[in-house]
Amino acid sequence: MRAMTPQARLSGAIEVLDDLVARRRPAADALKDWGLSHRFAGSKDRAGIATIVYDALRRRASAAWVMGADEERPSGRALVLGMLALQRGMSADQIAALCDGSRFAPAPLAEDERARLAGPDLSAAPPHVQGDYPAWIHDELAAIFGDDVVAEARALAERAPLDIRVNTLLVSREEAQNALAFLAPIETPHAPHGLRIALGEDGRGPALQSEPEFIKGWIEIQDEGSQLAALLARPAAKAQVVDLCAGAGGKTLALAALMDNSGQIYATDADTRRLAPIHDRLARAGVRNVQIRSPRGKADAVEDLDGRADLVLVDAPCTGTGTWRRNPDAKWRLRPGSLAQRRGEQDAVLDRAARLVAPGGRIVYVTCSVLPAENDGALDAFLERHDGFAPVPAGEMLAAAGLAELAPRVRETRHGLQMSPLRTGVDGFYVAALARAG
Repeated sequence: MRAMTPQARLSGAIEVLDDLVARRRPAADALKDWGLSHRFAGSKDRAGIATIVYDALRRRASAAWVMGADEERPSGRALVLGMLALQRGMSADQIAALCDGSRFAPAPLAEDERARLAGPDLSAAPPHVQGDYPAWIHDELAAIFGDDVVAEARALAERAPLDIRVNTLLVSREEAQNALAFLAPIETPHAPHGLRIALGEDGRGPALQSEPEFIKGWIEIQDEGSQLAALLARPAAKAQVVDLCAGAGGKTLALAALMDNSGQIYATDADTRRLAPIHDRLARAGVRNVQIRSPRGKADAVEDLDGRADLVLVDAPCTGTGTWRRNPDAKWRLRPGSLAQRRGEQDAVLDRAARLVAPGGRIVYVTCSVLPAENDGALDAFLERHDGFAPVPAGEMLAAAGLAELAPRVRETRHGLQMSPLRTGVDGFYVAALARAG
């Protein structure tokens, strides 16, 4: 099978972008459909097209601005051309060489396009264009980031690193690092059990799931920020812990390793489908202190634990704004109604956590969001509804977890702390701890 030319890959990416913009659909769905209808494209070609698409989505607002395209419905061509100039630093002549009108290539540049690409300038653009985020969400982002809103948003638009957590139940970080030496992993800056692997030029990392170290349970793919959130939860060795929104089990596994397989973790989730992968992951990792509680119908899977949990981890449903580095298309599909829906879900899960936690215990509330409404805002509402809970100061939380050196790199909020790519080098995680009076 002959590989597609760079020009043909650009044309393919333009088709995909036109589809996902017109239908407001996830990039993964648009890419899958394109691949099914263009079966001549090999895996490397599809990967190359996906990289162009995701890079264009990272610069969607700024690329549209530079090319004079409609902000709400930009053409795929405008997004690709603007991205090549802004993201990849290509000159107008270099872009013109790719858009030569030959077979399968994009049409030649128009005079106006060439002029715009000759000197792309965002200095007069509004903040949401410079930072590449939806205009309607500006006030929320500015509320947490202040004067750094553009710089923080730009960091959220960059490619995310590939982080892994070493499973200390089976192996040390040094042993895992040595075993993966061919991938040149380095230690994560803050998480004591993390390793970071450089991405390729196409923005993709190696297929770790096929490596023996992954199959043996030595490592799990997990952003350093998620690892830090588990450390900040600080489960005691023999504690009774409820992971109330366990999902696929990433933080459940991290908690089990921190507890050295002692105590008991009850992992549950309102959506049983999200729990499906946890069974195999626990077995592979050698975890023995986790009991999975799958809901049956409307029955409460952890009702028997009310008032007994030393720690309730609430990895709350949220808009996912802190993960825009990994999901650049998600930001453009986010709508104000989504935020309101997530806030209702957060209230419900926090109220459930309040019934579970024992006197003297803690609720640790985590989101992968940078929106204050989902973070301090959710806890403001919780504290109004529930007496007997008090936020643990961020500095105290960091010190207790052995992470005091992080203090200058996080934003301390009213009730917790906010991590971000710009300051902490991780996804945008919010963590807060609420102590219940004894």
